[in-house]
Amino acid sequence: MAKVGFIGLGTMGAGMASNLQKAGRELVVHDLGRNIAEQHLAAGASWAESPKALAEQCDVILTSLPGPPEVQAVVLDPDEGLIAGMKPGSVLFDLSTNSPKVVREIHAVLAEQGAHMLDAPVSGGPAGAVSGKLAIWVGGDEAVFEANRAVLDDFGDQVKRVGEIGAGAIAKLVHNGAGYTIMAGLAELFSVGVKAGVEPLALFDAIRQGARGRSRTFDSLAGHFLINHYDPPDFALKLAHKDMSLAAELGRDQGVPMRMAHLALQEMTEALNRGWDNRDSRSFMILQQERAGIELNVDPADAKAVMARDGE
Repeated sequence: MAKVGFIGLGTMGAGMASNLQKAGRELVVHDLGRNIAEQHLAAGASWAESPKALAEQCDVILTSLPGPPEVQAVVLDPDEGLIAGMKPGSVLFDLSTNSPKVVREIHAVLAEQGAHMLDAPVSGGPAGAVSGKLAIWVGGDEAVFEANRAVLDDFGDQVKRVGEIGAGAIAKLVHNGAGYTIMAGLAELFSVGVKAGVEPLALFDAIRQGARGRSRTFDSLAGHFLINHYDPPDFALKLAHKDMSLAAELGRDQGVPMRMAHLALQEMTEALNRGWDNRDSRSFMILQQERAGIELNVDPADAKAVMARDGE
Protein backbone atom coordinates (compact mmCIF):
# COMPACT_ATOMS: atom_id res chain seq x y z
CA MET A 1 0.00 0.00 0.00
CA ALA A 2 1.16 3.52 -0.78
CA LYS A 3 2.32 5.78 2.02
CA VAL A 4 -0.34 7.80 3.84
CA GLY A 5 0.47 11.18 5.33
CA PHE A 6 -1.02 12.21 8.68
CA ILE A 7 -0.76 15.68 10.20
CA GLY A 8 -2.14 16.38 13.67
CA LEU A 9 -1.51 13.67 16.27
CA GLY A 10 -3.51 15.22 19.09
CA THR A 11 -6.43 13.89 21.10
CA MET A 12 -8.30 12.62 18.04
CA GLY A 13 -5.50 12.24 15.53
CA ALA A 14 -3.33 9.95 17.66
CA GLY A 15 -5.96 7.21 17.81
CA MET A 16 -6.84 7.45 14.14
CA ALA A 17 -3.21 7.32 13.07
CA SER A 18 -2.59 4.29 15.28
CA ASN A 19 -5.52 2.45 13.69
CA LEU A 20 -4.10 3.17 10.25
CA GLN A 21 -0.85 1.57 11.37
CA LYS A 22 -2.70 -1.43 12.80
CA ALA A 23 -4.37 -1.81 9.39
CA GLY A 24 -0.93 -2.05 7.79
CA ARG A 25 -0.64 1.46 6.40
CA GLU A 26 2.83 2.93 6.06
CA LEU A 27 2.57 6.37 7.67
CA VAL A 28 4.46 9.58 7.24
CA VAL A 29 3.60 11.93 10.11
CA HIS A 30 4.05 15.57 11.05
CA ASP A 31 3.06 17.77 14.00
CA LEU A 32 4.33 20.82 15.84
CA GLY A 33 7.08 18.74 17.41
CA ARG A 34 8.62 15.34 16.74
CA ASN A 35 8.04 14.32 20.37
CA ILE A 36 4.27 14.34 19.77
CA ALA A 37 4.72 11.52 17.25
CA GLU A 38 6.84 9.25 19.46
CA GLN A 39 4.34 6.39 19.70
CA HIS A 40 3.75 6.39 15.96
CA LEU A 41 7.43 6.60 15.11
CA ALA A 42 8.07 3.71 17.48
CA ALA A 43 5.42 1.74 15.58
CA GLY A 44 7.21 2.34 12.27
CA ALA A 45 6.02 5.70 10.99
CA SER A 46 8.38 8.10 9.22
CA TRP A 47 8.80 11.72 10.28
CA ALA A 48 8.42 14.66 7.88
CA GLU A 49 9.96 17.98 8.84
CA SER A 50 7.17 20.00 7.22
CA PRO A 51 3.78 19.57 5.54
CA LYS A 52 5.54 20.13 2.22
CA ALA A 53 8.00 17.32 2.91
CA LEU A 54 5.13 15.02 3.88
CA ALA A 55 3.14 15.85 0.74
CA GLU A 56 6.12 15.09 -1.47
CA GLN A 57 6.07 11.49 -0.20
CA CYS A 58 2.34 10.71 -0.05
CA ASP A 59 -0.56 10.44 -2.49
CA VAL A 60 -3.18 10.41 0.30
CA ILE A 61 -2.92 12.92 3.15
CA LEU A 62 -5.04 13.26 6.30
CA THR A 63 -5.19 16.35 8.50
CA SER A 64 -6.70 16.42 11.99
CA LEU A 65 -6.30 19.96 13.27
CA PRO A 66 -8.01 22.30 15.79
CA GLY A 67 -9.85 24.48 13.28
CA PRO A 68 -9.90 26.59 10.10
CA PRO A 69 -6.82 28.77 10.79
CA GLU A 70 -4.62 25.75 11.45
CA VAL A 71 -5.87 23.94 8.34
CA GLN A 72 -5.26 27.01 6.19
CA ALA A 73 -1.74 27.38 7.54
CA VAL A 74 -0.84 23.72 7.05
CA VAL A 75 -2.30 23.49 3.56
CA LEU A 76 -1.76 26.90 1.98
CA ASP A 77 1.61 28.14 3.22
CA PRO A 78 3.37 28.77 -0.11
CA ASP A 79 6.78 27.69 1.14
CA GLU A 80 6.25 24.81 3.58
CA GLY A 81 2.54 23.99 3.28
CA LEU A 82 0.99 20.93 1.67
CA ILE A 83 0.27 22.94 -1.46
CA ALA A 84 4.01 23.30 -2.04
CA GLY A 85 4.47 19.54 -2.18
CA MET A 86 1.22 17.97 -3.40
CA LYS A 87 1.40 16.28 -6.79
CA PRO A 88 -1.38 16.25 -9.41
CA GLY A 89 -3.86 13.53 -8.50
CA SER A 90 -2.96 13.47 -4.80
CA VAL A 91 -5.80 13.61 -2.28
CA LEU A 92 -6.27 15.49 0.99
CA PHE A 93 -8.93 14.39 3.45
CA ASP A 94 -9.43 17.05 6.12
CA LEU A 95 -10.73 15.32 9.25
CA SER A 96 -10.98 18.58 11.22
CA THR A 97 -14.20 20.30 12.23
CA ASN A 98 -13.87 23.05 9.66
CA SER A 99 -15.78 25.88 8.02
CA PRO A 100 -17.56 24.90 4.77
CA LYS A 101 -16.41 28.21 3.31
CA VAL A 102 -12.75 27.50 4.13
CA VAL A 103 -13.06 23.93 2.86
CA ARG A 104 -14.37 25.15 -0.50
CA GLU A 105 -11.68 27.80 -0.78
CA ILE A 106 -8.90 25.28 -0.18
CA HIS A 107 -10.54 22.81 -2.56
CA ALA A 108 -10.54 25.42 -5.31
CA VAL A 109 -6.90 26.34 -4.76
CA LEU A 110 -5.72 22.72 -4.80
CA ALA A 111 -7.83 21.97 -7.87
CA GLU A 112 -5.84 24.55 -9.81
CA GLN A 113 -2.78 22.33 -9.52
CA GLY A 114 -4.65 19.09 -10.14
CA ALA A 115 -4.89 17.93 -6.51
CA HIS A 116 -8.08 16.97 -4.66
CA MET A 117 -9.50 17.95 -1.30
CA LEU A 118 -12.43 16.33 0.47
CA ASP A 119 -13.82 17.41 3.84
CA ALA A 120 -14.16 14.38 6.10
CA PRO A 121 -14.91 15.44 9.70
CA VAL A 122 -15.27 12.68 12.25
CA SER A 123 -17.66 12.08 15.15
CA GLY A 124 -17.16 9.67 18.00
CA GLY A 125 -14.82 11.43 20.39
CA PRO A 126 -11.41 10.26 21.63
CA ALA A 127 -12.78 6.84 22.62
CA GLY A 128 -14.11 6.32 19.10
CA ALA A 129 -10.80 7.44 17.61
CA VAL A 130 -9.06 4.71 19.61
CA SER A 131 -11.67 1.97 19.05
CA GLY A 132 -12.30 2.76 15.38
CA LYS A 133 -15.98 3.41 16.03
CA LEU A 134 -16.16 6.73 14.22
CA ALA A 135 -18.66 8.30 11.87
CA ILE A 136 -16.83 10.04 9.00
CA TRP A 137 -18.92 12.43 6.91
CA VAL A 138 -17.37 13.20 3.54
CA GLY A 139 -17.98 16.02 1.10
CA GLY A 140 -16.35 16.00 -2.32
CA ASP A 141 -16.00 14.32 -5.67
CA GLU A 142 -17.69 10.91 -5.61
CA ALA A 143 -15.14 9.16 -7.84
CA VAL A 144 -12.20 10.45 -5.77
CA PHE A 145 -13.98 9.40 -2.59
CA GLU A 146 -14.69 5.86 -3.82
CA ALA A 147 -11.14 5.43 -5.07
CA ASN A 148 -9.66 6.36 -1.70
CA ARG A 149 -12.29 5.51 0.91
CA ALA A 150 -10.45 2.38 2.03
CA VAL A 151 -8.08 4.61 3.98
CA LEU A 152 -11.04 6.06 5.90
CA ASP A 153 -12.52 2.60 6.48
CA ASP A 154 -9.33 1.68 8.33
CA PHE A 155 -10.24 3.95 11.26
CA GLY A 156 -13.99 4.60 10.94
CA ASP A 157 -16.94 2.18 10.96
CA GLN A 158 -19.52 4.60 9.52
CA VAL A 159 -17.97 6.27 6.47
CA LYS A 160 -20.55 8.10 4.38
CA ARG A 161 -20.30 10.54 1.49
CA VAL A 162 -22.88 13.24 2.27
CA GLY A 163 -22.56 15.29 -0.93
CA GLU A 164 -20.29 17.69 -2.77
CA ILE A 165 -17.40 19.61 -1.23
CA GLY A 166 -18.40 21.20 2.09
CA ALA A 167 -21.26 18.78 2.76
CA GLY A 168 -19.29 16.83 5.35
CA ALA A 169 -18.41 19.99 7.26
CA ILE A 170 -22.05 21.08 7.19
CA ALA A 171 -23.19 17.71 8.56
CA LYS A 172 -20.66 17.97 11.39
CA LEU A 173 -21.76 21.48 12.34
CA VAL A 174 -25.44 20.48 12.28
CA HIS A 175 -24.66 17.49 14.49
CA ASN A 176 -22.54 19.36 17.03
CA GLY A 177 -24.68 22.49 17.06
CA ALA A 178 -27.82 20.44 17.69
CA GLY A 179 -26.05 18.44 20.36
CA TYR A 180 -24.91 21.46 22.36
CA THR A 181 -28.32 23.12 22.01
CA ILE A 182 -29.96 19.98 23.39
CA MET A 183 -27.43 19.90 26.22
CA ALA A 184 -28.29 23.50 27.11
CA GLY A 185 -31.96 22.55 27.31
CA LEU A 186 -31.20 19.46 29.38
CA ALA A 187 -29.13 21.48 31.82
CA GLU A 188 -31.93 23.99 32.16
CA LEU A 189 -34.76 21.53 32.80
CA PHE A 190 -32.68 19.19 34.95
CA SER A 191 -31.59 22.04 37.21
CA VAL A 192 -35.23 22.98 37.73
CA GLY A 193 -36.07 19.39 38.69
CA VAL A 194 -33.27 19.25 41.23
CA LYS A 195 -34.13 22.63 42.73
CA ALA A 196 -37.76 21.53 42.96
CA GLY A 197 -36.65 18.77 45.31
CA VAL A 198 -35.87 15.62 43.30
CA GLU A 199 -32.59 13.86 44.09
CA PRO A 200 -30.33 14.13 40.97
CA LEU A 201 -29.59 10.44 40.46
CA ALA A 202 -33.24 9.49 40.98
CA LEU A 203 -34.28 12.14 38.45
CA PHE A 204 -31.73 10.92 35.92
CA ASP A 205 -32.75 7.30 36.46
CA ALA A 206 -36.38 8.22 35.87
CA ILE A 207 -36.23 10.48 32.82
CA ARG A 208 -33.80 8.34 30.84
CA GLN A 209 -36.53 5.71 30.59
CA GLY A 210 -39.12 8.13 29.22
CA ALA A 211 -40.09 8.43 25.55
CA ARG A 212 -37.26 10.85 24.78
CA GLY A 213 -34.72 8.93 26.80
CA ARG A 214 -35.39 5.66 24.98
CA SER A 215 -35.23 7.08 21.46
CA ARG A 216 -32.19 7.98 19.36
CA THR A 217 -32.00 11.76 19.36
CA PHE A 218 -32.08 12.43 15.63
CA ASP A 219 -34.48 9.61 14.77
CA SER A 220 -37.31 11.82 16.02
CA LEU A 221 -36.85 13.95 12.89
CA ALA A 222 -37.99 11.14 10.61
CA GLY A 223 -41.57 10.71 11.76
CA HIS A 224 -42.75 14.27 11.15
CA PHE A 225 -40.22 17.03 10.39
CA LEU A 226 -38.27 15.26 7.65
CA ILE A 227 -41.34 14.01 5.81
CA ASN A 228 -43.38 17.17 6.60
CA HIS A 229 -46.33 15.19 7.97
CA TYR A 230 -48.24 16.37 11.05
CA ASP A 231 -51.77 15.07 10.55
CA PRO A 232 -53.28 13.15 12.22
CA PRO A 233 -51.27 13.88 15.39
CA ASP A 234 -49.42 11.33 17.47
CA PHE A 235 -49.78 13.85 20.30
CA ALA A 236 -51.65 17.11 19.79
CA LEU A 237 -49.85 20.46 19.86
CA LYS A 238 -52.34 21.89 22.36
CA LEU A 239 -51.43 19.15 24.84
CA ALA A 240 -47.70 19.61 24.28
CA HIS A 241 -48.14 23.38 24.77
CA LYS A 242 -49.82 22.65 28.09
CA ASP A 243 -46.88 20.46 29.14
CA MET A 244 -44.33 23.08 28.13
CA SER A 245 -46.31 25.79 29.94
CA LEU A 246 -46.25 23.72 33.13
CA ALA A 247 -42.48 23.17 32.81
CA ALA A 248 -41.94 26.91 32.39
CA GLU A 249 -44.20 27.55 35.38
CA LEU A 250 -42.12 25.16 37.47
CA GLY A 251 -39.05 27.22 36.60
CA ARG A 252 -40.76 30.43 37.67
CA ASP A 253 -41.92 28.84 40.92
CA GLN A 254 -38.36 27.77 41.70
CA GLY A 255 -36.79 31.05 40.60
CA VAL A 256 -34.73 29.32 37.89
CA PRO A 257 -34.15 31.14 34.57
CA MET A 258 -35.62 29.10 31.70
CA ARG A 259 -34.34 30.75 28.52
CA MET A 260 -34.39 27.66 26.30
CA ALA A 261 -37.74 26.47 27.63
CA HIS A 262 -39.36 29.84 27.03
CA LEU A 263 -38.01 29.98 23.49
CA ALA A 264 -39.61 26.60 22.83
CA LEU A 265 -42.84 27.77 24.46
CA GLN A 266 -42.89 30.87 22.26
CA GLU A 267 -42.52 28.70 19.15
CA MET A 268 -45.38 26.48 20.26
CA THR A 269 -47.55 29.48 21.10
CA GLU A 270 -46.99 30.95 17.63
CA ALA A 271 -48.01 27.60 16.13
CA LEU A 272 -51.17 27.59 18.25
CA ASN A 273 -51.96 31.08 16.99
CA ARG A 274 -51.79 29.64 13.47
CA GLY A 275 -54.68 27.38 14.43
CA TRP A 276 -52.58 24.22 14.64
CA ASP A 277 -53.99 23.09 18.04
CA ASN A 278 -54.91 19.63 16.80
CA ARG A 279 -51.92 19.05 14.57
CA ASP A 280 -49.01 16.99 15.84
CA SER A 281 -46.99 18.42 18.71
CA ARG A 282 -43.99 18.83 16.39
CA SER A 283 -45.88 21.03 13.94
CA PHE A 284 -44.24 24.13 15.46
CA MET A 285 -41.07 22.99 13.66
CA ILE A 286 -42.70 24.11 10.40
CA LEU A 287 -42.07 27.70 11.50
CA GLN A 288 -38.32 27.25 11.16
CA GLN A 289 -38.72 25.77 7.70
CA GLU A 290 -40.57 28.92 6.73
CA ARG A 291 -37.85 31.17 8.16
CA ALA A 292 -35.16 29.21 6.35
CA GLY A 293 -37.06 29.31 3.08
CA ILE A 294 -37.09 25.53 2.67
CA GLU A 295 -39.75 22.83 2.50
CA LEU A 296 -38.91 19.28 3.48
CA ASN A 297 -40.77 16.45 1.73
CA VAL A 298 -38.65 13.31 2.11
CA ASP A 299 -40.42 10.10 1.10
CA PRO A 300 -41.40 8.27 4.32
CA ALA A 301 -40.14 4.97 2.89
CA ASP A 302 -36.72 6.52 2.24
CA ALA A 303 -36.56 7.86 5.79
CA LYS A 304 -37.44 4.42 7.19
CA ALA A 305 -34.79 2.81 5.00
CA VAL A 306 -32.10 5.01 6.54
CA MET A 307 -33.22 4.10 10.04
CA ALA A 308 -33.28 0.41 9.12
CA ARG A 309 -29.55 0.46 8.30
CA ASP A 310 -28.50 0.48 11.96
CA GLY A 311 -26.86 -2.91 11.64
CA GLU A 312 -24.80 -2.08 8.54
